[in-house]
Amino acid sequence: MVVERLEDLPEWLPDDALVSFFHHTMKPWNDTLEDVRRALDYAFGRIEGRSGFAILAHSGTRLEGGIAILHTGMGGYVPANLLLFVAVLPELRGQGIGRRLIELAADRCEGDIKLHVEHDNPARRLYERVGFSSKYLEMRYPNR
Repeated sequence: MVVERLEDLPEWLPDDALVSFFHHTMKPWNDTLEDVRRALDYAFGRIEGRSGFAILAHSGTRLEGGIAILHTGMGGYVPANLLLFVAVLPELRGQGIGRRLIELAADRCEGDIKLHVEHDNPARRLYERVGFSSKYLEMRYPNR
């Protein structure tokens, strides 16, 4: 199921439940609930000038996995798309759901896709198997 706006979510999946799913399912490499909500607001166009989409894997009314992509509005030097989240229920990992979500998302994207993943996150192996490579070391300056 492709979701481009919050209004596209099925009735059985309120936006708070989707935020909670991404937050809890990605532990311990998860973002705060507030950051997940803000990221989905960007991806679903609730922030002016921002867009993206999510693809959800479900069985009936049971959400089993999801991916969220943000269109950066750039391209070239900075990839045109940012993979925000990939999450699969722990008991379903290793069955190809994450890979399939990434492939479906890539088919919908125009331009390259980037992501941020911590070095010790086991999902890094999945990303490398589907074709992601490390081009840069990310460094941040904490501008308070």
